[in-house]
Amino acid sequence: MTAVATRAPSRGRIAVASCIGTAIEFYDFYIYGTAAALVFGTLFFPSFSATAGTLAALATFAVGFIARPLGAVIFGHFGDRLGRKRMLIVSLLLMGLSTVLIGCVPSYASIGVAAPVLLAVLRFLQGIGLGGEWGGAVLLATEYAPSRSRGLYSAYPQIGPAIGLVLGNVLYLVMGSVMSPSAFTSWGWRIPFWASAVLLVIGYYIRIRIAETPVFRAALDAGQRVRVPFVEVWRRQPGVLVLATLGFVLAIMLFYVITTFCLSYATGTLHIDKTTMLIEEIVAAPVMAASTLGFAALSDRVGRRPVCIAAAVLSAVWAFPLFWLMQTHRPLLIGVAMVVGLLCFGLIYGPLGAWCPELFRVRYRYTGASFVYGVAGIVGGGISPLVATDILAGTHSTTGISWYIIGIAVLSLVCLPFLAETRTADYSDGLLAREHRDAPALARGQLGFRGRTA
Repeated sequence: MTAVATRAPSRGRIAVASCIGTAIEFYDFYIYGTAAALVFGTLFFPSFSATAGTLAALATFAVGFIARPLGAVIFGHFGDRLGRKRMLIVSLLLMGLSTVLIGCVPSYASIGVAAPVLLAVLRFLQGIGLGGEWGGAVLLATEYAPSRSRGLYSAYPQIGPAIGLVLGNVLYLVMGSVMSPSAFTSWGWRIPFWASAVLLVIGYYIRIRIAETPVFRAALDAGQRVRVPFVEVWRRQPGVLVLATLGFVLAIMLFYVITTFCLSYATGTLHIDKTTMLIEEIVAAPVMAASTLGFAALSDRVGRRPVCIAAAVLSAVWAFPLFWLMQTHRPLLIGVAMVVGLLCFGLIYGPLGAWCPELFRVRYRYTGASFVYGVAGIVGGGISPLVATDILAGTHSTTGISWYIIGIAVLSLVCLPFLAETRTADYSDGLLAREHRDAPALARGQLGFRGRTA
């Protein structure tokens, strides 16, 4: 593709290279979710009622999450066989170009049913690209990291959600201040999608100049490459895949319920001004970024598991106050609701970036981590906003939504304690030296559970 750099990149370059893709990822997903909540129902499903149109628009939002596991398998396969860098470049191009093209899709009034079909197809392609993005980004960061700082390094791509959230909201705020609502609905909503091309060019330039990770190069040199990584990870660590997937649903759910659903709920049901809500999210985003970095670094000292378990407990506690404060219509209290909610997100999302890949072996790590994140995203990001919208439409109350959040938090509390504490685990090919000794445990999928190292 290009010549590979020979010198190890600086920490700053690793941070930017790993962060830029997840920033684009969450920028893309956030602007889509915002557009789905605000205008897609009218533009692409005009024959539906207001609620049904929003549900249909959010369903196309969910398509991207459904495609993620497929992307995880595809990019994980080649990422574990050919390298992290190549797949990160391909995933960046696929998701970036799909996003730009979404901004070009004509409305239902122009081409009829082909409009929502095109929207869903591009969203599916975007989801495939995103399925390989997160796993590759955290591997790029952690496989370059010193052994005692993997949590901190893994937080570099984890601050992408905050950057994407701020960029998307700022663009929507600017457009809301310079154009009429009718102009925004007609064509203004397309601008954020087109603007992602700038991030795409920057991300491509940075990633093309990064060398392959030393951990993966060492694995290749040792001949540790499997024919089908997806089959290998299911054969050797199925229990880890299941428990990690169920345990990490909470992180994705928190982000999209708080940012996507709450925006729709506040503007559509509570009739809070859209500008107010966008500002609230912009204010909350730096707190989310700081908490993600801080709690990731904390997990290097106290462990991944206790920090993530604390996040599940706090999320359950905050499930009802989140909506109670929003229902006051007071901007300060709404801000508190958003800040604490995204603080809960940062509490689990920070350590997740290191913990998830640490649970898997080098030769199928890209596949394992990406698949866990992608499948967790189906429930957490794709289905949860739909569930919340449907509960609200059926009960005219947020009580059921709060119980839904509590249910997901309890699911995490059930699963996370059974996963191994990996803070001090060997992250290099030193793990492979134990393979023959631990073969029976590996075959049962026990390696990576509590009490064992990954």
